[in-house]
Amino acid sequence: MAIIDLMTALMGVVMGFLAFLVIGGLSGAFAWVFYPGQRRSKPKTKKFLTAILIGFAFALLSSYGGQFAGLFQSGQMLEWLSAVAASCLAGCLYAALAK
Repeated sequence: MAIIDLMTALMGVVMGFLAFLVIGGLSGAFAWVFYPGQRRSKPKTKKFLTAILIGFAFALLSSYGGQFAGLFQSGQMLEWLSAVAASCLAGCLYAALAK
């Protein structure tokens, strides 16, 4: 039974990590692509991947920061909203400074 409980807890952590990777990565990528400014034919790959990683990092940071501050618990809707908002804001700031 202890092994099953450990596997369940580990799967929750891994799925949360992957969810924030997808949410943060997509938010950072969308912020980079849809941010108004000078358009080029294709964005540079390095800057595009950097926007994705920054979005992921800020989504993860807002989730764990909000849990640490006691604003919400893991899995609540406010946690997801803060992750999306933080990653979009970080992606937009990066796009504004990089373009």
